[in-house]
Amino acid sequence: MATETAQLDQDAKARRGFMLALGAYFLWGLLPFYMKAVAHLPLAEVISHRILWSVPIGAAVLVWAGRTADFKAAIRSPRSLAMAALTAVLISINWGIYVWAISVDRTVETALGYYINPLVSVVVGALLLGEKLDRLQIMAVALAAIAVAVMTIEAGKLPWVSLALAFSFAAYGFFRKTLPIGPSQGFLLEVLLLSAPALCYIVYLIATGQDHFVSGTAGDTALLLGCGPVTAIPLLFFAFGAKLLRLSTIGIMQYIAPTMVFLIAVLVFDEPFGTTEAIAFVLIWIALAMYSWSMFKGREIRQPAPATR
Repeated sequence: MATETAQLDQDAKARRGFMLALGAYFLWGLLPFYMKAVAHLPLAEVISHRILWSVPIGAAVLVWAGRTADFKAAIRSPRSLAMAALTAVLISINWGIYVWAISVDRTVETALGYYINPLVSVVVGALLLGEKLDRLQIMAVALAAIAVAVMTIEAGKLPWVSLALAFSFAAYGFFRKTLPIGPSQGFLLEVLLLSAPALCYIVYLIATGQDHFVSGTAGDTALLLGCGPVTAIPLLFFAFGAKLLRLSTIGIMQYIAPTMVFLIAVLVFDEPFGTTEAIAFVLIWIALAMYSWSMFKGREIRQPAPATR
């Protein structure tokens, strides 16, 4: 009976984690619509408001979860503050490139970047953490490299938007693991560190009449206020959902958002998608299928055999 109760509790947690993670990826998949809506506003102002209005949301969630003690300990630790400052800079770079790319009709490249990201993370793990790559993972990384080469040869330059998004987010994930606090505490610490320069910049814009928050239309004010929730809510959904799910489940679900972004870019935003892009994306999809199969295969090997009754 105790075993059955524990299993039911575990299943309920897994379902709750799945719904939270699904909500996060679904919201991230729809984010291009919001970024397109704020495309007429200056990039730095949008990023500043994303940071500033994320602070109260992150703080409210932390209080609700009863994790303020961990946060207080983190802000007293110079090492935690230094690492949080680094991850805050990395995620700001990632946000900035993403918002800019959508505003200039390069949404397809953002989708490619987030498709490539898991494979970049595999390479980072191998190079910096000494993690072993199996044959399928090596082939997957090679296919991703070929896809990038195809786009580079066709365009005559590297698809830097895709690569910058993939590498900045992989670096963020790598250094984020060094923070000895939970995801919700880490998120609040990052946005809190960024909020000082963001607030100074917003105050400067308002004082000089260059802002769109006070001096702009009611629509612009609402859009800038909304930058906080559209940033914080999916991140917090993901943070709580990921804790309740297997890594392999998260590994598969992470393709939901870039797939939605890709479909929105091509079918709604009507961005160009020719033969070269099609070849590159097919190579990436094959690479991701190989990577996912390798991940599941490894998990099955590591799992102990079920006990017989």
